[in-house]
Amino acid sequence: MSRLVRIIISAAAGLLILLVIVLGVTPGGLELILAPIKGGPPLLVLPLQPGEHFTIHYYHSVENAPIWETHSLDKDGRIYIEEERYLKFGAGMGRMPGVGRMVHREPFEVIENMHMPTGNFILRIGSPGVNHTVIWRGTRTNLSETAAHVAVQFSAQPVSLLYRLMRQLYPDPATPKLDI
Repeated sequence: MSRLVRIIISAAAGLLILLVIVLGVTPGGLELILAPIKGGPPLLVLPLQPGEHFTIHYYHSVENAPIWETHSLDKDGRIYIEEERYLKFGAGMGRMPGVGRMVHREPFEVIENMHMPTGNFILRIGSPGVNHTVIWRGTRTNLSETAAHVAVQFSAQPVSLLYRLMRQLYPDPATPKLDI
């Protein structure tokens, strides 16, 4: 092998290593993971960008009225509740002083502009009638059908651009398929 070929191969290898390092330290968004607290594989893995929303929709166990809770993540992976929407007040529902603004969007009562930090949280998934469903990028995943009565932790973390690109090629089995 000639000296020129060795130099070209070494330069290409160096550039490839540099590219992997740069992609490994460049922010690539976030990943929201819903996993049973007692262990086991994640029920749902959602790639998100900072500020992007996901919604938890369910039916109140006492009132049987629909409720939507819209959440977001900041760049560090902290979870915030942004809005609650429901047809009527039920047990445990209603305005919290100093949090958000109550408005009426026919036919719903809405607490908007909440931006209240929840951090990672645990949700006990309700029975099939409660229909705890996560809505993300037009997909709907009904957790009550697959994990009724299971305590599930919602947690998020920043990921590198390299990780995000790898997940685009090889999605997590718990990531819903988008209709494109």
